[in-house]
This record gives sequence, C-alpha cells and structure tokens, in this order.
Amino acid sequence: MECADLSKETLQMSLISGVPDDIVNSCLARVPREYHMAMKCVSRRWRDFVCSDEFCDYRNKLNLAESWIYALCRDISGGVFLYVLNPFSSRRSWKRINECRHITMREGMGFAVLGKRLFVLGGCGWLEDAIDEVYCYDSAMNTWLDVVPSLSTKRCFFACETLDGKIMAIGGLGVNPKVPQTWDIYDPLTKTCKSCSDTNIVPEIEDSFVMDGKIYVRGGGGSSVAVYNALSGVWERVDDDMALGWRGPAVVVADDLYVLDQTFGSKLTMWCKETRKWIHIGKLSQLVMKQPCRLVSIGSNIFVIGKDCSTVVIDVENVRTMTMTGVMVCSSIPKTWDDDIDVISCKSVAM
Repeated sequence: MECADLSKETLQMSLISGVPDDIVNSCLARVPREYHMAMKCVSRRWRDFVCSDEFCDYRNKLNLAESWIYALCRDISGGVFLYVLNPFSSRRSWKRINECRHITMREGMGFAVLGKRLFVLGGCGWLEDAIDEVYCYDSAMNTWLDVVPSLSTKRCFFACETLDGKIMAIGGLGVNPKVPQTWDIYDPLTKTCKSCSDTNIVPEIEDSFVMDGKIYVRGGGGSSVAVYNALSGVWERVDDDMALGWRGPAVVVADDLYVLDQTFGSKLTMWCKETRKWIHIGKLSQLVMKQPCRLVSIGSNIFVIGKDCSTVVIDVENVRTMTMTGVMVCSSIPKTWDDDIDVISCKSVAM
C-alpha cells in the first residue's frame, strides 16, 4: 500500500505524467522563449521549472538559449522602467515591463547581467547622496527580487561590467572621496561584496567593455583608458592608438571591438588588433535613430539603441564586405509609443 502511494506521489510530481523528467526537460528546452510565458500557465510545477536556473542552464548547455535585449529607461516624469525586445520575433517591437519603484527618480546607476538576472546597482537621487543598494530583476520570473546584498561602497556614475561570474562596480562618485580609485567585486552566488582600490583607475568614467577577459574603462573626453586583468587583479593605464580612437559607446562582436563615434553624426569604426589601427566601417542615417546611443551585440548583429528606444540593427558580417564609404544599409525597429524616454543602459540576457 505504501509503495503504491509513493509511486502515485512520484507520478504527480512529474512534469508530464508517465514521462521521465529527463525526456520532458529535453523537449521543453526546445520550446522558443516567446512561448515560455504560456508554459508557466500549465501548472505550478511547470512554472517553477521554467523559472529555474536548471532550465536556463539546460538551454545554454544545448545551445538553445535566445538573447533578448533589456533597456533600462527613464521617462519624462523621472520614473525608471525596463523595456524588452525579442530580436527573433517576426514582429520586432519594444515592450515595457515591470517598474522598480525603489529606483524611481534615481540617476548614475550601474546595470549588469548574470545568467537570467539583471542587476541595478547604486546611483543617486537628484537631492540625495550616492547609495549602495542593489536591485535584481529575474527575467524568467518577470519580477524584482526583494532581498539582494548591498555594495561595499556607495557610488554613482560608475562603470559596471561582468567578468568571471562576478559584477564589477568601478570608480564613479560617492560620499567617500576615494571612490574614483576603488572598485567593488560583487558575487551574487556567495552574496558577498569585496572592495578594492587602485590608483590607475581613470576618473570620470564614461564607457566600458570586456574583451579578451579584461575590462577596459574610458575616462572623460577619451583622454585616458585603463584595463583590468583578472589574473593579476590590478589596473594598468593604456596609452596607445586604441585609446585615442575610442570616442563613443563600444561593443565587442566575436572578439572584435566596434565603436560608434557620435562626434559628427554617427560613424561606426572597428579596432584591428593585427595592425593596431581603427578601420572606418560606415555612417548611420540620422533619420532612423536619435542620439545619444547605446550598443548591444547578439551574434554578428550590433543593435544601436537611441533615444525613445529607436533602434538600428547592423550585421557586421555583411557590412564589412561592402564599401567602406557612404551610409550603411541596415534595418530599423520603430518605437510603438508616444512618450519620450531616455535610455540609461542596455544589456542582453540569454535564456
């Protein structure tokens, strides 16, 4: 009798009655991401599985993960929202999702991604000092998590990148005058945050990127660049042609560095590691996007996201085979609302 009850309970716990979970997992992992919301409505067991780290890891392991773009934006009233774009949809359009009430009317925040989670770190209010608070949005659960450990240092207007499964909050401004020469290593797995210092961190950081396992940060006006090597744990100043040509938002595509120079119009350039020279790729039409812009890469595509989430998609594999002069031919994604919004930062989440 007890064995029969145990068998019945095990059967009820299965995702699909009578089918082993490993087979079910393999099948569900192949369902496109745009249908995951419908899958979560089947049952509580399905919802918990689709929202789990296990499901996300399973799709990544099988190379089935799809990257969606998330934009942290501010509307004209000062409210801060997340917008999401599914670049694989046949009808691509930005959609507004959950508001985080804690970060309304806040500026200078860091924005980072680890796995299926987005993190909003630090920042400062219009009449408030910098804070050390961290907020987390789970893209699978479509909700903000309440309890997240804080940074070691209160900071705003700082660089924020992910390296080796950890979030790096670098430089910026804060209550402590030594903040511009410090960085925090935030580890969500151990729920710890370690504060470090280095005099080589450049002041007034305007942009950053990760390439070849190193973090690069650019100071105000592009006059100074510093690089962080995770193996040595130290920062070094960069003084070469690469630093001089980094004149706008940067993004890495297949280990190649691209920069959108917005000084006079919008010009895309690429850093050639072999010759150590910048290559002019082409210009972008100002009719389909509004400056200032942010860059995100997915595969061989660069998404140029401007004010109001006006978006241009550039396939660098196709563009590089074209002539190096003139306006680039690329596709665009129009906005679907009338409100004016400013794009603070953009990241892609693979799930």
